[in-house]
Amino acid sequence: MAPSAIEPVSSSPNNNTPRILVPEKLSPEGLSLLSSSGFIIDNPAPGSLSAEDIAARIGSYQALIVRSETKVTAALLAAGSKLKVVARAGVGVDNIDVKAATEQGIIVVNSPSGNILAAAEHTIALLMATARNVPRGDGTLKQGKWERGKLVGVEVGGKTLGVVGLGKVGLKVARVASGGLGMKVLGLDPYASADVAKAAGVTLVGSLEELLPQVDFLTVHTPLLASTLNLLGEEQFGKMKKTARVLNVARGGVYNEEALLKALDEGWIAGAGIDVFTQEPPKEGSVPSRLAQHPKVVSTPHLGASTVEAQENVSIDVCKQVVVILGGGLPTAAVNAPLILPEEYRRLQPFVKLVEKIGSLYTQHYATNAGDKKGGMIGGRRFELVYHGDLASVSNTRPLFAALVKGLVSSISDAGGRDVNIVNATIIAKERGIAIDERHVRDEGSSAPSTYASAVTLRSISTDGASGGEQIIEGYVSGNAVFISKLDKFAANFQPEGTLLILHNYDEPGKIGNVGMVLGRHGINITFMQVAGLNQEARRAVVDGPVDTENGLKEALMILGVGGDVTGELLEELGKAEGILDVSVVQL
Repeated sequence: MAPSAIEPVSSSPNNNTPRILVPEKLSPEGLSLLSSSGFIIDNPAPGSLSAEDIAARIGSYQALIVRSETKVTAALLAAGSKLKVVARAGVGVDNIDVKAATEQGIIVVNSPSGNILAAAEHTIALLMATARNVPRGDGTLKQGKWERGKLVGVEVGGKTLGVVGLGKVGLKVARVASGGLGMKVLGLDPYASADVAKAAGVTLVGSLEELLPQVDFLTVHTPLLASTLNLLGEEQFGKMKKTARVLNVARGGVYNEEALLKALDEGWIAGAGIDVFTQEPPKEGSVPSRLAQHPKVVSTPHLGASTVEAQENVSIDVCKQVVVILGGGLPTAAVNAPLILPEEYRRLQPFVKLVEKIGSLYTQHYATNAGDKKGGMIGGRRFELVYHGDLASVSNTRPLFAALVKGLVSSISDAGGRDVNIVNATIIAKERGIAIDERHVRDEGSSAPSTYASAVTLRSISTDGASGGEQIIEGYVSGNAVFISKLDKFAANFQPEGTLLILHNYDEPGKIGNVGMVLGRHGINITFMQVAGLNQEARRAVVDGPVDTENGLKEALMILGVGGDVTGELLEELGKAEGILDVSVVQL
């Protein structure tokens, strides 16, 4: 059924059929799915509606489906008084004000999986093109030249491919490279499941420093976060083979573009295949433009998702979700879908918040900041979520399970965990290699946090013999406020909010003052401070165990709420201070 041009909106009170506005090109399959579900579809010619036109009409629609051109601003959303859902037929939602949509109760959905194959295949295409000089061969031949002798390439079979980021696209690239091209694949992803990586033919390594000198080709498939911006600079390119080639079909900015230009000019590496840039399209004379035009670079204009099949996939995906939402259900890939259903809100909402904070605290304190020092990872560990007291009698814990998954992945995904909801939490956990068991403890026993009517404990246990042992975070709710009461062997009582510095140290006179002086030199303000000492069980273990009792009993955590820019230099200086055993920075 072909969609019609925009028709006058009926003012009849009996006309309750939902209307959907699609101001951009969408695949016929997606449109057909919507119309066959009984909705009224308005799909004018792409580009025929200005932003003002859309704003003037949007008040009559329950759903809006866009691609990348339409800017869904807070003002547009405010005008959409009937809107229930805004759908982006693609991966990103940069053109949608998600915060404003959330405040107005409008669900935002996208299609995070629709272009996985397309992006992976484009990565392989760039790999082969850089290895065999395909673009230069095509270009010179079209100019009437025959430069066969100047375009000798390299074979990829038997070579080593490094993959940074083993998400869906990275794993697909790894499988094709190892299984189809006969390459050795090394992977770097501190949150990857060892079993999933092994099944894809990937050997995991522990750091960039270990990975870079070994690879003949390097591809990065990470979200663009503060920790991945300029992930590779001059220092990293200098550690690579002179014959190595780098690829980027992920995000502009994971390679420092100026450093990459220098590496190519100086001959530190042999070439690059680049599909994404920090500026798109690149302005003439800019660094991205010079990089795109470099003779050693195979460049494409962000074609990673530009296949007929990918466009159909994302269209069908988001249209299915729109149908579900307009029918009163929850979608599978919502950027801001609730973790909790309305009827469960009053009782569970504080605990949903607590469990999400516990998950985020775990990833940042044990995995993101500390890395191998604490053996902290997500993949390769088993999590146990224990509900104590009154909370143990709750039968539907789906919101709490989803909150934990959201917390665990929030600091390591470009969606910030906003794509996790009670519908897809189990799927996302499986994809990340996160194993979670839930346990209800009604008979508290001696080791339970009986001080509180309800409490939650997260235990993380290594499943592969890695270091780190068992890691524990415990918390409780008081009113609507959430508190952390235990971090491993330390008894604590703090609210997990804002930016926190967590220092593991010997509790000795002058320690607090010294830390305060370091923070002061870096312009960091302390908003609160707590010293968490060993809990009773840990103190007994120190006294009875074969350890240095005096120093063991002095161990403590210093937990500081801080304001200001926590830099790497600050963390390094704190870590080197006498008596400081470890430092983590956490943002909650």
